[in-house]
Amino acid sequence: MLINRRTALLGGLGTVALGGAPVRAQDITFFRIGTGATAGTYFPIGGLIANAISNPPGSRSCADGGSCGVPGLVATAVASNGSVANAGAIAAGTMQSGFVQSDVGYWAFTGTGIYEGRPKADTLRAIASLYPESFHLVASKASGIKSVKDLKGKRLSLDEPGSGTLVDARLILAAYGLTEKDLKAEYLKTQQAADKLKDGALDAFFSVSGWPYGAISELAATTGIDLVPIDGPEADALVKKYSFFGTDDIPDGAYKNVAGVKTVSVNAIWTTSTKQTDALIYAVTAALWDPSTRKLLDSGHAKGKSIKLDTALRGIGIPLHPGAEKFYKEKGLIK
Repeated sequence: MLINRRTALLGGLGTVALGGAPVRAQDITFFRIGTGATAGTYFPIGGLIANAISNPPGSRSCADGGSCGVPGLVATAVASNGSVANAGAIAAGTMQSGFVQSDVGYWAFTGTGIYEGRPKADTLRAIASLYPESFHLVASKASGIKSVKDLKGKRLSLDEPGSGTLVDARLILAAYGLTEKDLKAEYLKTQQAADKLKDGALDAFFSVSGWPYGAISELAATTGIDLVPIDGPEADALVKKYSFFGTDDIPDGAYKNVAGVKTVSVNAIWTTSTKQTDALIYAVTAALWDPSTRKLLDSGHAKGKSIKLDTALRGIGIPLHPGAEKFYKEKGLIK
């Protein structure tokens, strides 16, 4: 994760001196970004964005070659259990913002789907749509799995409880006429699942992320794996039934010596809540799309290049925060 030393230092200090000038704790706004597991894509992307929007008191100005972030802001990327956990933390006020899959955000906001019978997270608001999150169905070559239907009777990890991946894996299985009872189901984080597959103790696992996903890249370099397609009439019906799904593909070369496949995706949305002020979220949104941030995103992570202003409103599924909405209106993205 890319967090500058100044951010790290300020995280635990009440009053410090930067360049000889005293900085008081009340001059600093702390802004946490809930991400995901450290081996995934959310965490490094969160680190890049945190670095880009941070500009603690005493930082050099943009003109001096420093950060163009929000004056007085110290942002940090926080590892978490992913979308569902982040939506809950934002609704509870224990996290100022976080990355949430578009499907999970929609369900949380409307109190439907996995949130049926639970309180709506109707304070949830969007800052930006970041990039498509591809569904990876990773199988060992030894398993012989070539299609979703081949999973029957196999040792499959659907991701950990509380994750958006688990929710979507169940929807995908159902589209192909399968349930967890048809499998030897396990519920592991991606890194744990990758380790078990490498050791021959697991046949396949689901993972949702932007590619390339670090844990899968490592697996591809050390173990014989295949990506299994999620396509055909079953996938078409899935996309038609759930509007937050989209068709997608993982290209050849995304992972070393692994052929690309057609699959489905959701969008990674950066979300916040109505508890955050319009002025703060306007400034955060402006910092996200500052030219200096573009350089960080392009050079910091392969998926960073997919984070673009012209797709910032794609497939959000929940209302924009008024501060973000003001920015996009000024840029002409909202009429």
